[in-house]
Amino acid sequence: EVQLVESGGGLVQAGESLRLSCAASELPFEDYTIGWFRQAPGKEREGVSCMSSTDSRTYTTDSAKGRFAISRDNAKNTVYLQMNSLKPEDTAVYYCAVQEGWSDYDVDKPWMYEYWGQGTQVTVSS
Repeated sequence: EVQLVESGGGLVQAGESLRLSCAASELPFEDYTIGWFRQAPGKEREGVSCMSSTDSRTYTTDSAKGRFAISRDNAKNTVYLQMNSLKPEDTAVYYCAVQEGWSDYDVDKPWMYEYWGQGTQVTVSS
């Protein structure tokens, strides 16, 4: 059974940093595109940052550019999201997910992803 387990969430003040981790098991991790998504109360799930399986193509949503960075360690089957200069509007449940392909058009769309983690809460106070 494929499992994705996120960790690293928490409560921080505005301007601080967090690093989220997502550990994958029971799948050929290196063959999958990895995505980080978030969902705030009353809002749709949105793509935050994604990384391709082989050529390190990345996507980052405009609101996170210059603050968030995605990385992956295929040897550890783990993907990271370094989040700096956090803002209250970054408050959400953050999820990691995987898909086998990459499309520049819809890599940030949740319906493209096959497997999901359970999520980790990030709360940023002002």
